[in-house]
Amino acid sequence: MKKIALAYSGGLDTSVILAWLRETYGVPVVAFVADVGQNEDLAAIHEKALATGASDVVLTDVREEFIRDYVFPALAANAVYEGAYLLGTALARPVIAKALVTAARATGCDAVAHGATGKGNDQVRFELAVAALAPDLRVIAPWREWSFAGRQDLLLYAEKHGILVPVTPDKPYSIDANAVHISYEGGILEDPWQPPPPGMFRWTTDPEQAPDEPAFVDVTFEAGRPTALDGELLSPVQLLERANALGARHGVGRVDIVENRFTGLKSRGVYETPGLTLLMQAHRAVESITLDREVAHFKEALALKFAELVYNGFWFAPEMELLRATIAQTQWNVTGTARLKLYKGAVQVVGRKSPAGLYDAAAVSFETRTQIAPADAGGFIAVQGMRLRRQTRPVG
Repeated sequence: MKKIALAYSGGLDTSVILAWLRETYGVPVVAFVADVGQNEDLAAIHEKALATGASDVVLTDVREEFIRDYVFPALAANAVYEGAYLLGTALARPVIAKALVTAARATGCDAVAHGATGKGNDQVRFELAVAALAPDLRVIAPWREWSFAGRQDLLLYAEKHGILVPVTPDKPYSIDANAVHISYEGGILEDPWQPPPPGMFRWTTDPEQAPDEPAFVDVTFEAGRPTALDGELLSPVQLLERANALGARHGVGRVDIVENRFTGLKSRGVYETPGLTLLMQAHRAVESITLDREVAHFKEALALKFAELVYNGFWFAPEMELLRATIAQTQWNVTGTARLKLYKGAVQVVGRKSPAGLYDAAAVSFETRTQIAPADAGGFIAVQGMRLRRQTRPVG
C-alpha cells in the first residue's frame, strides 16, 4: 500500500480513522468528502481534515448526480424498505463510493477506507460498490480491524490526540445527513421502547407545532420524474430542496422504525425525509391514473425487490441494472400532476390529472352506460364465479 483514500465526513468515526490509518499503516491518507447535500460547512471539514493529518483533501459535489440518477429512479420505483424507510442513506452510498473510487484513481491511491461499523449495512454497501467498480483497490474497514469496542473508546482517542468531534457523551447517537434525509441511530435510540429525546430532530417541525393552516402544492411529473412544483420548472436539486422546505415546515416525513439489516441484526432507526415523502405520494397519485392495471400490480412486486437491492448494497449489480431498466419502461406514460395537502405531519392526495391518463370519467360514471352494459357485467361475474361454484363450501 502506497496511499489510502478515506471516505471522510469530519464526524467522530472518520476523524479518528484518519489519524488511526496514518498511525497504523504509515502511509499518506487522502480525505475524500462527497457533497451529497448534507448542508454542512465543507470548508471547515476541509480544514479539519488537514489539521488531523490528511495529505490532501478532495471535495466532490455529487448532489445533482445523486438526486437525478439515484433518488429519482428510486422514486419512480416507489421503493420503500419494510413499508417505511425511504432509503435516504442507502441511496447515497453508491454515488459516494463511485466518487471515492474516482478520487482514489486521481490521487494515486491503491486503497480506500470507510468508517462503517462492523455491524451495519454501510460496510456492505461501500465494499460491494468498490468490488463492482474497482476490484483492484484494497478496502480497509477499521471497525473490523482495531481494538476499539465502541464510540466511547473513540471519544477517548480523539481527546488524547486533540481531535475535535461533534459527538459528546450526553448525545452519542450517530447522525447521517444528505439532501434526502437525516438519520439518527445509537445512544438512547438503541432502546426501541424509548422515544427520541426532546430536541433531537434537526430538520422537521414537530407536527404538533406545525402551522394550523394546511398547505397545498402541485407536483408535476414527466415520464415518472418530478419536474415542477406549482407549475414552476425546477432542476432536480432545486425541486427536492423546495419540497424539503415545504415538507419540513409542516412536520412531514418523520419515521421511527426497527428494521432488518442485511447483516442479520435488527436496528432501530429514526429518520426525517420531508421532501421525498411528499414526492412519493404525488408519484403514486399520478401513476394511479396513468399505469395499466397489470403493469401497476406487477410493478408493486418490483418495488419491493428494488428497495431490497438498494438497502443491501447491490446498486451496481447486474440484476439491479435490469430492474432499473424495467422500472424505467413502466414510466413512459406517467406524466401528469398531483395536488397534495400538507397538514401537521400528514400528506393527503386531493387531486390528480394527466394529459395522457387512462382514467375515463364517462366510462366509470353512474350516470352513463358507455362501453360496459349491465348485461356485460353479469356475464363477466358468471364466468369469474364458475370455478367457485364447482367447489362450494356449504354454510349452515
